[in-house]
Amino acid sequence: MNTVKPALTAKASRPRRRMVVENDEFAAFARRIIRAHGKRVASGDVEALTDLVALSTLIDTVIAEAVKGLRKQGYSWQEIAARLGISRQAAQQRWGGDRP
Repeated sequence: MNTVKPALTAKASRPRRRMVVENDEFAAFARRIIRAHGKRVASGDVEALTDLVALSTLIDTVIAEAVKGLRKQGYSWQEIAARLGISRQAAQQRWGGDRP
């Protein structure tokens, strides 16, 4: 007897729906975590300072990946730059133009 629940099986006839992500709430959550980590370091955990700096490096890397993904999705340098409050040229220089 088959015990697989129908809700858990893929339906070939329907396109897969993309889940909605609450990016504002998710970003606020990430900011709270990073601030809390900074406070722990500031309270005397000098050993964790390297972890905090590594987070900064990681954030720079994922921003570059996000920009690259937005470009692949068809966003212009002007649209990206406008969201960041910088010029189109500054965005291109910082994130490497259309390099792969």
